[in-house]
Formats: sequence, C-alpha cells, structure tokens
Amino acid sequence: MSVSLYYSAHRAEPPTAAESAEIARVNAAHQDSFPYQDQESLFLHDDPAPGELPAGFTKMLGDPERMLSVLVHVLDSLTELRRALPGAEWRVHLDDLDVPWDEDEGYAIPGMRDPGLAAELGGP
Repeated sequence: MSVSLYYSAHRAEPPTAAESAEIARVNAAHQDSFPYQDQESLFLHDDPAPGELPAGFTKMLGDPERMLSVLVHVLDSLTELRRALPGAEWRVHLDDLDVPWDEDEGYAIPGMRDPGLAAELGGP
C-alpha cells in the first residue's frame, strides 16, 4: 500500500515574474539537495489548472527508513513555496490527513523532527 503527499495552492491572480522565479529556485534547490535518486520527490505540475499555482504530489515508498526523511525534505520545500506566494490558499495532505501549517515551523507532522524517531526508523 502506498501513501502520497498532495499539495496545491490557489489564488485569483497568477504568480508574478518574481514569484515564478522563486518557485523555480525552490524547486531546483529541492531537486539538487534531495538525497535519494530512486525515490519520488517534490513534483510540481508543468501546467497547473486555472487559478492553481504550484500543485503536485509525491508518492512515498513504503520504506520507513526513508519515508520520514523524504517527508521532511518535501514539507520544508512546500513551506518555502507557501512563504513565496502570499495570499494563496494552500492544501497539503498525506492521503486523507491534512498536514497542519504553523507560522513559525511551516508544514510539519507532529514528531517528524524528533531525533529519537528518526534514529528508531534508521534515518540520519
């Protein structure tokens, strides 16, 4: 059974040139720093629907040793994207579970930065 992280942003006005450049920068930085070549990563649709800004999904592999690391990496990039697009309405969810937004921390699932949990799962 696979789990996927889905994300989308909506706003009446399209991204400005500066916002589009920031979206491209965040996406490129994410791809450059992503640690797994054989795992799906941040995936933004090339042609979003009208009124949709970045949107996409990441399919999580069933490997618990990687899942937490991948989730942290993708959610950190989504946090950067949300902060780059003021006024957008975001929806981020792991299958049917909404991922909460916190102004200070950004997108996070409770416990995802717990070093004990990461060590237990075999992560860094």
